[in-house]
Amino acid sequence: MSTNKFILADFEEWDTLKPITLTRSIADIRIGILTIKEKWERWLLNDVGILTQSYLQPKYALPKGDDFIYINASIIPNEQLIEDILSLKENYTLVTESGLPIASFAEKVFSDPKQLIDGPIFKTKTPLDQINHCWDIFTLNGKEIEADIRLMALDPNGEKLSFTNSVYEPDNIFIEEGSKIECSILNAQNGPIYIGKNVEIMEGCMLRGPISIGDNSVIKMGTKIYGDTSIGPNCKIGGEISNAVFIGNSNKAHDGYLGNSVIGEWCNLGAGTNVSNLKNNYSLVESFDFATNDFISTGLQFSGLIMGDHSKSSINSMFNTGTVVGVCCNIFGSNFPRKHIPSFSWGGSEGFEEYIPAKAFDVATKVMGRRQITFSEIDRNVLIKIFENTASHRIIN
Repeated sequence: MSTNKFILADFEEWDTLKPITLTRSIADIRIGILTIKEKWERWLLNDVGILTQSYLQPKYALPKGDDFIYINASIIPNEQLIEDILSLKENYTLVTESGLPIASFAEKVFSDPKQLIDGPIFKTKTPLDQINHCWDIFTLNGKEIEADIRLMALDPNGEKLSFTNSVYEPDNIFIEEGSKIECSILNAQNGPIYIGKNVEIMEGCMLRGPISIGDNSVIKMGTKIYGDTSIGPNCKIGGEISNAVFIGNSNKAHDGYLGNSVIGEWCNLGAGTNVSNLKNNYSLVESFDFATNDFISTGLQFSGLIMGDHSKSSINSMFNTGTVVGVCCNIFGSNFPRKHIPSFSWGGSEGFEEYIPAKAFDVATKVMGRRQITFSEIDRNVLIKIFENTASHRIIN
C-alpha cells in the first residue's frame, strides 16, 4: 500500500462523543499515551488523512489520488485488525458480525462516510475496542496505556531515577529525555508509568501506574495521581487525580479532586475545584448525550466530569456526577451548577447567560499565546460554528 492512502473517517460516533469532538475529529482523541491517529500511523507505518465534519475539515488534510482505505476513527487498532484491513478487497467494506463498519476500500475520495458502506461486505470476528461515548475514553484508558507501551517498543529505564525517589518496579517505568523527577514515589507494580520528554515532577508527588504524562507537562508538589490516568502534553497538574484523561494543553494546577473524567484542550480548573464521581445512593450515573439530546445511563457507578475545549472553572467550583460541560464555558460561584452546561455559557448554580464569542476569543488568544500557539482564523471559524450550532441548547436565566 502506497503512502498517504489511509483515511480515518468520523461516523455516527462523532455525535455521541461530543463535546470532546465539537472541536476535533475522533482521530485526535487521546486515549492511553497516543491519540487514535498516532496509534493507526504506528500500526500502518504510514501517514493517515482525516475525514470529518465540514466545519472541522479545514483543520485536516486529505490525501490525493485513488484507492483509499477508509477506517472508522472510533475503533482502536490491534494487530489482527490491521491484517484484516490490509487484506480487504477493492470496493469491499469490513464490518463486525453485528454490522459495525470498520473499514472500506474505495477508489476515490468521499465527502460523506455514509457513502462508503453501500458495496459488498466482509465480516470479521476479530475482537476490537471502540469508543462510543466520552466515558469510554477513561474506562479503556489504562488498557491503552499498556498497549501503547508495547506499540512504541519502549525500553524500561526506571533504574536511572535518582536516589531521592522511592521507586517500585523500575522495569515497568519509561522516562523520556529531559525529564526531571526528584523526591517522589513512583509505584509501577500495578501498571506502567510513562513520562514524556521535558516533564517536571516536583517534590512529594505520588504516582501509581498505569499512568502517562505527556511532553512538557508539570506535576506540582504533593500531587497524587492514581492509575488509568493520562495527562496530555503541556499540562500543569496538582491535587488528586484518578482515572482521568487530559487531551492536552490544560491545567488543574491546584488542590481538588478529579476522577473518572475527560478534559479537553485549553481548559483550566481553578484552585479547589472538586468533581463528584460517585452518587450518594451508589446508583448508576446518567450523563447528557448529544445524539438523543437527553440524559442516558452511562452504565457506570463512577463517572465524573466531561469538559470541552476552552472551558474554565473558578476557585472552589463543584461539579456533580456525570456533568457535561461544552466548549467555551466559564463556570463560577458556589454550589453545584446544572449537569449539562451548553457551549458558550457563562455563570453557575444561580443561572447562566450567553458567553459572547468575542470575549471567548480574546481569552483563547491569550491562553494559547502563553504557550506560543496562535489562535488562528481556522480556530475562530470552528468556534463560531459551534456557537451557532449549539444556540438551541443554551438556557439563559
